[in-house]
Amino acid sequence: MRASLKTDSRAKGAFARLFLRAAPELAAAAADWLAHLGGERRLSPLTLEAYGRDLRQFLAFLAEHFGEPPDLGAFSSIAAVDIRSFMARRRAEGVESRSLLRILAGVRSFARYLERNGLGKASVFSAVRTPKIARSLPKPLQPTAAKAIAGTECRADEARPPWVLARDAAVFALLYGAGLRISEALSILRQDAPIGECDSLTVVGKGAKTRSLPIIVPVRRAIESYLELCPYQVAPTGPLFLGEKGGPLSPRIIQLAMERLRGALGLPDTATPHALRHSFATHLLARGGDLRSIQELLGHASLSTTQIYTAVDPNRLLEAWRGAHPRARMVKRS
Repeated sequence: MRASLKTDSRAKGAFARLFLRAAPELAAAAADWLAHLGGERRLSPLTLEAYGRDLRQFLAFLAEHFGEPPDLGAFSSIAAVDIRSFMARRRAEGVESRSLLRILAGVRSFARYLERNGLGKASVFSAVRTPKIARSLPKPLQPTAAKAIAGTECRADEARPPWVLARDAAVFALLYGAGLRISEALSILRQDAPIGECDSLTVVGKGAKTRSLPIIVPVRRAIESYLELCPYQVAPTGPLFLGEKGGPLSPRIIQLAMERLRGALGLPDTATPHALRHSFATHLLARGGDLRSIQELLGHASLSTTQIYTAVDPNRLLEAWRGAHPRARMVKRS
């Protein structure tokens, strides 16, 4: 227990140093909030970094806006006009609506944390109209293109070691064949690799949510091919996918590999590694998969997030309507 408290204390100290433009008690509260998100909410380090950066920018604005570092009292007394001024400043600096929405969500989360602990109020954020974002649909690939990306044949003329081509193909096979996020694929340990008779994989996704996925034979074979060609001894407790120098594989390397494939296959800029995950969901839906099952496979917390794929495949939505809606059944009988 003492060791964990000491680690927590160090984390809070590091977080507090992020908020030098705030009064000490407000900086301490901000550090406690980030520690809470990382400890109890189990948010990823990258998410904590983004939340901390967004709050730091807001507090820096308040310091300039009020003419002195804000304390708990000043933070509790901010008005809607202050928040709108901050948004206007950020827009003038070129920040887009989606980023503004994320920033406000983080600052609102901090305000609610203060309110729960009797240190402030968060009601002012409800009086501010959040930026509107045009909802864009996922842009999946055609099945033939997705399958080509998950193979090595279309990259046979590249001056790259065969094991590197096999590695990239195995990663792409996991994104398309299992619907993984790139971070989930690159976090797989060697001892957990789905090869041989192992036809399932457990991954930890967003919010530390664990899910178990079936792994089809072509994906398992792609991973086996990579392991057979890999010149390094992959440690059981180390990452499954390695870089050319033997260290953990960077997501940027996979993104660059996809860029080369876009050129070779004549694909648009929307053909990204994440588009393979969209393709997994869209193609599964088109083949008769139900939304609830796809939600579980993707690890979505809400079904509404998964429902966006019905807009990508309107024919599937029409089929569901015809099969379930009473009026559709009446039309069929007539």
